[in-house]
Amino acid sequence: MSFSLVRGKYIICKAIGDAVEVVENGAIAQQDGRIIEIGNYAALADKYPTTQVIGSTDDVVLPGFVNGHHHTGLSSFQLGSADAPLELWLANRIAHRHVDPYLDTLYSAFQMVESGITTVQHIHRLTGRDRTVWLETANQILKAYQDVGMRVSYCFMVRDQNHLVYEADADFIQRLPPDIGLEVEVMLQTQTAPLNEYMEFFVQLWEGNQNQGDRVQIQLAPANLHWCSDTALLAQKEFADRYQVKLHMHLLETPYQKEYAERRFGTTAVEHLHHLGLLHSGLTLGHGTWMNETDIHLIANTGTMICHNASSNLRFQSGIAPLNRFLDAGIKVALALDEAGINDDQDMLQEMRLALNLHRIPGIDQRVPKAAQVFQMATAHGAETTGFADKIGSLEVGKAADLVLLDWQAIAYPYLDDNISIIDAVVHRGRTSSIKTVMVGGEIIFDSGTFTKVDKQAVLQELAASLQVPLTPEEQQRRQLSRRLFPYIKQFYRDWLKSHQFTPHYYQNSRY
Repeated sequence: MSFSLVRGKYIICKAIGDAVEVVENGAIAQQDGRIIEIGNYAALADKYPTTQVIGSTDDVVLPGFVNGHHHTGLSSFQLGSADAPLELWLANRIAHRHVDPYLDTLYSAFQMVESGITTVQHIHRLTGRDRTVWLETANQILKAYQDVGMRVSYCFMVRDQNHLVYEADADFIQRLPPDIGLEVEVMLQTQTAPLNEYMEFFVQLWEGNQNQGDRVQIQLAPANLHWCSDTALLAQKEFADRYQVKLHMHLLETPYQKEYAERRFGTTAVEHLHHLGLLHSGLTLGHGTWMNETDIHLIANTGTMICHNASSNLRFQSGIAPLNRFLDAGIKVALALDEAGINDDQDMLQEMRLALNLHRIPGIDQRVPKAAQVFQMATAHGAETTGFADKIGSLEVGKAADLVLLDWQAIAYPYLDDNISIIDAVVHRGRTSSIKTVMVGGEIIFDSGTFTKVDKQAVLQELAASLQVPLTPEEQQRRQLSRRLFPYIKQFYRDWLKSHQFTPHYYQNSRY
């Protein structure tokens, strides 16, 4: 039986509106990974006198963070793709070399845990057509999270159309020189699979993970509106209902995706999803950058959630999502790092600060995000999008002991005025270097700079060695194809936005 007291100068239990619930000089009693009591440390220490005590009066204890939208370990930048607008960056990804999925997942897991993330929504890009390889890869990813000790909600992106640009593959291939077109056709034949195979694989994966404990969820991920036919969207909604899983879908990440929906349906992407019956509380929309007021009201009224990826949107020139409008509408918004953060890493503390500051509109009476709201995005709302809401996202009796201890002195030293609230101090001044201990299900997985279950240095050395080899012939071929395709993909989008009149949700500057 596991039993311990986790104490701190402050216990931040959960966000309530614009504030947080805090227990001063408090402690959490956990038994077998579940919180059984929260209260004054002295009282709990008297009640449980022989219990192991973790933490001290120099610590702040808070719920583990949730990275609500994640793909890979090594960033695209590390793999050779300089930052570019998303549609061009996707073309560059063709040139990425193969990276061992287990080592790659551990690489990002280390960074996540070091920044206080205990749960992640992992959205996998399947490659090839061999379901045996799909399963082996998925299992390696899940094993990496299991080995480091994190919770994971795993899904794979389902795509059945428009694999290169936002039009039918055959139509785009006709735009290419015959030699490039033939090479692209061969690539698509070997890298894409029919919709029914994706759905069968989901069932196989779901059934295979029903007895894996409480740290794994399996979801479905319609890749995006332009990548999914209506048939694919409806099939995934049907399977999600049948197997009682959630859906996580990229949507309206860029203005080109907004334009695509208008060209294809004569309406907005959100309105089309609503017409199909997809908007509901079990759906999370990743990004949601290019929405109008009607879209926002539809999302709010249907209980649909949004995952805000501030860093990714800035890096890929995708824009700034109207977070202020989302919050005003009462939408539950999660927070995520997506492909990589501003520092090319997975740092949730930094992402919280970015989300807090990015949406500060000029003007003394403007409504802007509060630290408690951003904290809620990184905890409780992330828990809901990942399907772990009954277990994590807040520190409450009955929930899992997934928590983080931060060094209060690192935040407050050499001076911090008493006028500054605890949550403001944590969000503004918390750093990865402040994090002392990370616990998942009552188990310490990171303590004083050391991972307790995995040898980080050995993993990094193995990952580095695995990439110190020449490119394979297949990798060289894809790299050459990516370079040859790039100008045609760029030309395809050249005139897409010329007729648009952009009216921002809120202003950051003005020429008048």
